[in-house]
Amino acid sequence: MVVLGCTGSIGVNTLKIAKKFGIEVEVLVCGKNIKLLNEQLKDFNPKVVVVADADDVQSVNHSNVFAGEENILKAIEDSTSELVVNALVGFMGLKPTLKAIECNKKVALANKESLVACGAFIDTSKIQPIDSEHFGLWYLLQDRPVNKMIITASGGAFRDWDINKLQNATLADTQKHPNWSMGQKITIDSATMVNKMFELLEARWLFGEGDYDAIIETKSLIHALIDFRDGSTTAHFAHANMQLPISYAIDKDMDFNILKHVDLLEVASLEFRKIEKERYPVWEIKDELLKNPNRGVIINAANEVAIEKFINKEIGFMDIHKTILDAYEAYDIEPKSADDVFEIDAKIRKELRR
Repeated sequence: MVVLGCTGSIGVNTLKIAKKFGIEVEVLVCGKNIKLLNEQLKDFNPKVVVVADADDVQSVNHSNVFAGEENILKAIEDSTSELVVNALVGFMGLKPTLKAIECNKKVALANKESLVACGAFIDTSKIQPIDSEHFGLWYLLQDRPVNKMIITASGGAFRDWDINKLQNATLADTQKHPNWSMGQKITIDSATMVNKMFELLEARWLFGEGDYDAIIETKSLIHALIDFRDGSTTAHFAHANMQLPISYAIDKDMDFNILKHVDLLEVASLEFRKIEKERYPVWEIKDELLKNPNRGVIINAANEVAIEKFINKEIGFMDIHKTILDAYEAYDIEPKSADDVFEIDAKIRKELRR
């Protein structure tokens, strides 16, 4: 396999599964965590390693190291692996997704932005989702008429905050996720609920037109539910561990024990909440966006620029929502091709940064 984003939480879990099942890792792609990359290289001997910055090449304990986006794409194209695990963060993950599909490889996709920005131009038959929510929906789907597909949210760092204090929230505050530790951007996206809106858009591209929604489940033990037309509902319970969906991306007929079962007696109770627009203003455009999914490129670009500005202390936390909502209203455009996606993304970023 090829692993893009090998030092993030999904990449680390992917390598654990690769080690467990004796799968060869042909390419490792990493951002800035060279220390962890070198630890991984003690266990794996990939043919090629690619890092983000050329300055880090000399620090990598491997004889075949390259840097930058073009070398990621070349490594995918030159590889003989049939599976590419894309756990890169942000819009930069899109070109590798497109390249892998162009090379007729299967993509185990955790990069949300690929489908959010470019879903109309991606062959989803080549995609195996490894986000727990989409994996849960995939796992539950049967050959029965579906009424609604539902994914769950944790509620993020501010689910219990006084709404009036949110404008003063700091970057450090956003990183205090109630259930687990993730990367900086995705934890901010969890706090704004942008992450869940992205996942609904992904579900729309993966599973087709239909009724999609999300609710908060505070313990993050249920990842997805399906309301069937007959009135019954099924739920996917599992401990939040990416090794489960990754295992199925490797083998859809997986019959090994991957996780410990959820003990409902130990859990005792579950709490569900509605996603309120007052706490998560971006939720205002959720339904309209699902009806116009090609406009995902707008909210993704606006979100990434807003997060940059928030990290740089140029705007407050709640201004992330305002930036996204204003951009969605201002840019009434839809891409007609994958090339359009990149042009629209660049245009919006340039204008919002200015």
